[in-house]
Amino acid sequence: MVASPQIYITPEEYLELEENSPVKHEYIDGYIYAMAGAFDPHVTIAGNLFTLLRNHVRGSGCRVYISDMKARIESLNRFFYPDIMVTCDQRDQETPGYKRFPCLIIEVLSDSTEGFDRGDKFIDYQTLESLQEYILINTKKPRVECFRRNDEGLWVLQSYAGEQASFQLHSINFEGTMTQLYEDVNFLPPG
Repeated sequence: MVASPQIYITPEEYLELEENSPVKHEYIDGYIYAMAGAFDPHVTIAGNLFTLLRNHVRGSGCRVYISDMKARIESLNRFFYPDIMVTCDQRDQETPGYKRFPCLIIEVLSDSTEGFDRGDKFIDYQTLESLQEYILINTKKPRVECFRRNDEGLWVLQSYAGEQASFQLHSINFEGTMTQLYEDVNFLPPG
């Protein structure tokens, strides 16, 4: 995220601005932050996973969205653009510009966003009662971190690593392989 001029705007003003903006912005407490561009591994991984998940949920009533759909956290006055988001809640069909009830949110990590994705953004996402899983995907090596909300409401981490590994997304009953996820990815050197 890149800081934008600090002028307070309402959620309604943000949605109107965003509808016509050539640059995407996330919205936090009335302030907007421009989104940075992504490198090839990030875009390829997100595209691979979107394709796998879209094919998996076809006909189920669930919808998969890639980076241009906003997640709204009304209780905290936030709008974020997850890399991938899945919602199975019919109430989300009422809002074409954002979704409020995702069961799964996935972020593909980059050097500029990793700290925020692991920290404050994850804390904010945890307030979404519908959210069952939060996934972080590494762009430098085959590694997927799945944070799952258990029956007690606690977030439990399960990591998957290595080129031969498979990974599971329990919220939508999906199993994939690292080979599928990282197809055509040329890893960037550690930064």
